[in-house]
Amino acid sequence: MNSKIIISINIFLTMAITSCRMSSEKAIDQNPVHPNILWLVGENMKLDLGVYDADNVHTPHLDSLAQNGLRFTHVFSTSPVCAPSRSAFMTGMYQTSTDTHNMRSHREDNYRLPSGVRPITHWLQDVGYFTANISHIGDKEVGTGKLDLNFANEGPIYQSKDWSALKDNQPFFAQINMPENEYDIYDRQTWKHDRVKWYGEEQHPQIATPQNVDPPPYYPDHPLVREEWARYLNSVSGMDIRIGWILDQLRKDGLAENTIIVFFGDNGRMEPRGIHWLWDTGIHVPLIIYYPKGMDVPPQYEPGGINAEVISLLDISATTLWMAGIDRPAGMQSQLFLGENPDTPRKYSFSARDRIDETALRMRSVRGRKYHYIRNYSEGEGFATLNRYKEKCFAIKPLMRQLMADDQLTGPALELMRPMPYELLYDTEKDPHEINNLSASGNQEDIAALMRMRATLDTWEVETNDLGRWLEPERVVAPFEKEMHNWFGTPTWYSEQN
Repeated sequence: MNSKIIISINIFLTMAITSCRMSSEKAIDQNPVHPNILWLVGENMKLDLGVYDADNVHTPHLDSLAQNGLRFTHVFSTSPVCAPSRSAFMTGMYQTSTDTHNMRSHREDNYRLPSGVRPITHWLQDVGYFTANISHIGDKEVGTGKLDLNFANEGPIYQSKDWSALKDNQPFFAQINMPENEYDIYDRQTWKHDRVKWYGEEQHPQIATPQNVDPPPYYPDHPLVREEWARYLNSVSGMDIRIGWILDQLRKDGLAENTIIVFFGDNGRMEPRGIHWLWDTGIHVPLIIYYPKGMDVPPQYEPGGINAEVISLLDISATTLWMAGIDRPAGMQSQLFLGENPDTPRKYSFSARDRIDETALRMRSVRGRKYHYIRNYSEGEGFATLNRYKEKCFAIKPLMRQLMADDQLTGPALELMRPMPYELLYDTEKDPHEINNLSASGNQEDIAALMRMRATLDTWEVETNDLGRWLEPERVVAPFEKEMHNWFGTPTWYSEQN
């Protein structure tokens, strides 16, 4: 067993001794009625729904859930990419504390989660919940069945994938992972395609067009940028259609009146400066919680309400267990944001980026209501660093390389292609696109925020035992480089340099 796991286990044992103990035997008896809980998980998206005032999308089903439920505006994932983020919210533990922080790690070794850490579905099953990860309703594909967790030796995570089993197995906890907002890459032949299509692109409503979209200013104003931006927004509209199928079947099966619906994104937006990066575009996610009429609701819940507190997506774990009447397990880092006795609201949310595919970079983020601090431990690297998946699928990135080579890139787009400094600080209220780095600002408010957030990150790394400070050995990383080459190819510019 390596030293990282030993250290992690020791910390969890200490936490367990000092924390309150869970009483799962009585949890199922604490409420006379136990609600069903349905997670609808959106892939790779920021707050790009009509109800969040996004333009050029048509999302009536999710908008209705929010208008009749509770909408959250300041929720941030713990990672800007799926597997580490999912490993966190499926356990209620930071991926950096459980050694699940590197993308698609521990798939073929003997790794086990630290002592006392379990998938939340196992806690739910202990008290009588039936768990399912749904891909189809009849012959309609509604989800991918995706788990994408950086642990593989904990036994079955869910008991079923069958929608039809839910009605006869209540209370249930079901997850549906939406197929949209994703490139259609899983044939492993992506290197063959001139232009990689979005999943289900042929069926997506064409609400957004290259003519009516307004891409962010950190990209060049170019026809291809507008085309790609429209494709992404139309995938969001396509996702909402699939959400509609699910909600309709829930009603038809008589399950709607006793099912809490939780919709959220697993990480930030599917754009070159989004997914993989710790800017808001990579970690700021939507969250909507809907309670059916007539069901007992928490004090924080008001139909049509808006919650602007800073919340980590990690907190969906403890809050989901609370919905089921289960006390938070000993040592769990996830916090409770609903109920009679919620945790003190967070002042900051923390996020981490580590190796993604073959690209081994380490960055950390502290996000408050106003300021956002990013520390780049891989100083000198940044947006332009090679990642074969990004180079092949995200057509904007090679475009920017070419424009830069032709001396046609200016302003924020040019700055994005330059190496990232060690520290970045943004005032997200004045600068929502996070373009102006204030880390060298002479403004006293900015300086004070920088000092606070530096210290806060230092403390968090120690208190949570951030295992990212130990980089993976080359023998672990090398196979990913080969795999990504075989899947996506290697761009000519990189081959010529190496």
